[in-house]
Amino acid sequence: MSRVPRSQEHLKTGFTAEAVSAARFRAYAARAERDGKPNLARKWLELAAEKDALAILQLEAAGQVRADATNIGDALAEERFENEVLYPKLIRSVEDGAADVFEQVVSAQKETETALSGLAKSLQAATGDI
Repeated sequence: MSRVPRSQEHLKTGFTAEAVSAARFRAYAARAERDGKPNLARKWLELAAEKDALAILQLEAAGQVRADATNIGDALAEERFENEVLYPKLIRSVEDGAADVFEQVVSAQKETETALSGLAKSLQAATGDI
């Protein structure tokens, strides 16, 4: 039986909650900026940065931040899963405009996947920082 320890499950849940809050706060900042409220936007971004720090704390505590090559490999695997499995499934299951949004996400994700592949190659060729 290979059950994930409860503390790991809780760290993952906490990370997800903080990461989602940070993204939401950045979206609020973008809206405030579009509405001509740069001070409000800046405050939302400050709050988002605090949420990011909390998310990172939990991700590191869960042992999910490792050596560079491992991090890039994990990120590539996640992008490929999202592009090849997750989003195609979501696209097939919706009937409204959400499919268009998911298609935009997949397109952007493919660029991220290409960038990550480039990072992996650069890292393999480098003797220091890339």
